[in-house]
Amino acid sequence: MTAGMFHEVTVARRRFLSPGMVRLTFTGKALDHVRATGIADEYLRLFFPDDVTGETVLPIISADGRWQTPEGKPPVRCSTYTVRRFDSRRREMDIDFVVHAGGLASEWAQTAEPGHSIVINNPRGLYQPSPDLRWQLLMADATGLPALARLLEQKRDNVFCRVVIEVASDEDKQSLPESANTQITWIYGGNGVTRSRIGEVFALIPLPPGAGHIWVSAEQTAVRAIRKRVKDVLALPAESCKLVAYWIDGDSDRPQAAALNADVVQSLSAAWLEEEVDA
Repeated sequence: MTAGMFHEVTVARRRFLSPGMVRLTFTGKALDHVRATGIADEYLRLFFPDDVTGETVLPIISADGRWQTPEGKPPVRCSTYTVRRFDSRRREMDIDFVVHAGGLASEWAQTAEPGHSIVINNPRGLYQPSPDLRWQLLMADATGLPALARLLEQKRDNVFCRVVIEVASDEDKQSLPESANTQITWIYGGNGVTRSRIGEVFALIPLPPGAGHIWVSAEQTAVRAIRKRVKDVLALPAESCKLVAYWIDGDSDRPQAAALNADVVQSLSAAWLEEEVDA
């Protein structure tokens, strides 16, 4: 299993980063064979055993990349998650899970103990900005927070960056990597508590000239609103954006979030300093 696409790893540690996020650190010799990309938002799938048989069913992957369940087997059970940290020398991999009820991976992660095993596949990444990048806008709800944190870790100091993170409450804020020329704004709501405001906030933020990149990972409705504005209003080229829906909120009756603080609106609406971005 370990020499190809699938690798069995073991839980080494579990700790809560906040009431809404739990981190599992995985270890094992199988990590020697993981083909990591090094891309900041790289992700992989965790494969879980069948509830009835206890067997972990892995897909058969065709030459064109299509997945098939082996004949006569139960459906493949898997969930997709960001690789928060991968240390090949120490054989350690961190994956952060949003805490919520009803999620296959989340509920498993909240109770996983050292020694519990899981199967993962090789990760892949999406973030590919222009090499002459001068600015970037990063936006995420809690599901995208692990990838966003890693993006900040890997950001060049001469890239100017605005960051907007939507979490359920102040208790869900996390310490982020220090990053030069970076402005971070936390907003509260979304995340299955209220309707997300990420789409609304995106419309407030002016974009500077020059080579830039927009990266968004959040709930599907918010991402769709941003994608529509990017295409219909801003007319930005597809290669300047990576807009990914990490989850779908099936409850259309979510209440509206409270109005944004006036100071937050003013900060979000402020123009980027052109002399800085073009320095």
